[in-house]
Amino acid sequence: MLGQQACGEKSNEITAIPELLKLLDLKGAVVTIDAMGCQKEIAREIIASGGDYVLAVKENQLKLVEALRGCFDGWHEEDFQAGDCRRRKTSEKGRGRVEERYYYHAPLPESLRPFVKDWTGLATIGQAISITERDGKQTSEVRYYISSLPPEVKKFASAVRGHWPPIQERGEDSLHWVLDVTFGEDQSRIRKDHGPENFALLRRLAVSVIKQDTSPGSIRKKRKRAAWNRDELAKIAGLTG
Repeated sequence: MLGQQACGEKSNEITAIPELLKLLDLKGAVVTIDAMGCQKEIAREIIASGGDYVLAVKENQLKLVEALRGCFDGWHEEDFQAGDCRRRKTSEKGRGRVEERYYYHAPLPESLRPFVKDWTGLATIGQAISITERDGKQTSEVRYYISSLPPEVKKFASAVRGHWPPIQERGEDSLHWVLDVTFGEDQSRIRKDHGPENFALLRRLAVSVIKQDTSPGSIRKKRKRAAWNRDELAKIAGLTG
């Protein structure tokens, strides 16, 4: 975790994200944000700060997502004979499931050029298709993206894949799961003043430190060892060899 920004009681992520971006050094970084953060002002802020973006697009940007869907549907129907779309396929097995992912990344086509005036830095478009099989059942998901990156499908795929595991997946790869199950964040009764924000920062800092430790054991076990033994605490915190 590099930073955090609390949302106001009458606000949401859309207003909090620009404030968070101001706290970070974005030069040379690739910023990935889910569909709620797909906002023209946020894209402009990222480019102005020297970064690049890969933004998920959904129905909150209806005209844009319809244009993306139409473009990729046409390319699929023509088996990508037209255009200059890069493609990449990956496959992964684990946790009782098999997941295949198909990534498509292309320079901005002429049909989407009118969107450039609103989306600062817009250079490429992307599509990610995931097909997951678990317990004999198959599910699929299609997501669309806009990006300021050049047309490099491997980099695009890395950005898309890198966004989701720490945030959304189950088990100890999920930040939400770790904070809830291991650190009991949802059960916390801290409410007064800046207490909730301060302790949220400390929990995320602790998770970041523990994940850097390469010794055997789960995050839960490492946390207990650090609490029970100061030498273990120093070791996990990287204060000793």
